[in-house]
Amino acid sequence: MLVLPMSGAVLPGLQTESDLIFMRVALREAELAAREGEVPIGAVIVVDGQIIAKAHNLRESTGDPTAHAEILALRAAAKVKRHWRLLGATIYTTLEPCPMCAGAIVMARAARLVYGTADPKAGAAGSLMNILQDKRLNHQVTVTGGVLETECSRLLRDFFKERR
Repeated sequence: MLVLPMSGAVLPGLQTESDLIFMRVALREAELAAREGEVPIGAVIVVDGQIIAKAHNLRESTGDPTAHAEILALRAAAKVKRHWRLLGATIYTTLEPCPMCAGAIVMARAARLVYGTADPKAGAAGSLMNILQDKRLNHQVTVTGGVLETECSRLLRDFFKERR
């Protein structure tokens, strides 16, 4: 990690100590999902260093194809903020967001996305496509990937290994 002297500012794309802390919270959400028989993905939304929302996947239990951790966390954060614009928010998620979630993050005007492990089959933050930084859209999101990647990928791998 490269930290600029005196300012404490971190160059875009690099992880901070706070990223590790908040990703651990997202991992706990993902573990809750796994215990509930859901794909273990967790999301946390932070504004000004405070968690304002957290969620985990609930597609199986709700029968709702949009009940991804990121979407549920965005909905909860919008309620807390009483506005759909989540300016200055950082979204932590254990898996690189899919196109639906990446689009919602852009539409919410979040400042930053931090994800754990890449998703080569559906990732929309650089793996398969990059919706979050598409210059054709009216908002771009700073992306940091690979935070606690080993832990995030292990949780997913173990979950699917048990089901096959």
